[in-house]
Parts: sequence; C-alpha cells; structure tokens
Amino acid sequence: MLGFNRCNAVPDVDPCDVKFNCIRSSQQEEQFSLAGSATVNGEVPPTEYPSASKVIQLDGVEWVEHFVREMMSASNIDDARARASRALEVLEKSICARASAEAAQSFHQENKILKEQVEALIQENIVLKRAVAIQHERQKEYEDRSQELQHLKQLVSQYQEQLRTLEVNNYALTMHLKQAEQSNSIPGRFHPDVF
Repeated sequence: MLGFNRCNAVPDVDPCDVKFNCIRSSQQEEQFSLAGSATVNGEVPPTEYPSASKVIQLDGVEWVEHFVREMMSASNIDDARARASRALEVLEKSICARASAEAAQSFHQENKILKEQVEALIQENIVLKRAVAIQHERQKEYEDRSQELQHLKQLVSQYQEQLRTLEVNNYALTMHLKQAEQSNSIPGRFHPDVF
C-alpha cells in the first residue's frame, strides 16, 4: 500500500470551487469507461471514468471501496495523485448530479405546494367576492330602506302639521259656530233651508 500524505491527496475544497467545477464538469465531454485493472508494461493502467454526461451512482461504502481499489492499483505517488484526481472529479460530478436532482425534486415539491396554496387562495377569493357582493346588495337595500324611511318620516311630519292645522281650523269653526248660535235671536236650531 502506498504511503502518502493525506493532506496532499485531499486538498481543501472551497464550496464556490465545487459549484464552478460542477458547471465546468458538466460542459466537458471526456470519454472514459469503467474498465478492469489489466497491466500494461508492468503498470496497472488507471481506471477510466464515464463521460461528464454519465454519472456513477454509488453509495458511500461503494465510493470508499472504489477509492481504496484505485489507490491500491497505483504504481507510484504521481499515478496515485492522478487516480485520486480523476476519482474525485467523478465523485464531484456524482455529488453535483445528486444535488441537482434533489434540488429539482425539492423545487418540484415546493412548486406543487405553492400551486395548491394558490388554488386555495383562489377559492377563498371567490368566496370573499361572493360575500362582498352579498354585503354590497344588503348595504344597497339598507340605504334604499333608509331613504324610504326618511321619506316616510317627512310625510308623517307633514301629515302631523296638516292635522294640527285642521284641528286649529276645526276649533276655530267650532268657536264661530258657538258664537253664531249665541248671537242668533231665535232659540233652538232651525234648518238653514227653512229661512
């Protein structure tokens, strides 16, 4: 087994670099294939990887086994670095693809939830519009009845005034009649047609 410094084999990775590399890697079309470990001139050739459009889907344990096989197959430190670099590129592509798939699924799920919320809001809006229309009709009816009531109050006031006037007139006529009866020299009542 090769002994090399872990720090040299696994460099620090900036998340921005990973994102940039995901974009860059998806644009590259290198032709690799997963091949067995046959020896050429006494050296084990590095495992070749699929193109950027094809991504290896392995779980964590399978990736560890894959890296261990690659490192064990390396003939020297430069070969190990090259193998590690290629394996990390493929891992990066796999992570990017998985993250993209999860983001797309999350986006789809969120979009679905938002559509359901929009539908619910549309239904609520329809109900509220109906309620506003009903309230508007009731308000209009109330205003019409209020105007009619004001008109009736005015009529009542006019009729009360006319009633008072008629009562005063009636009283005045009654008083005139009494005066006329008192000033009449012939006692008793006579039919006016007789005279």
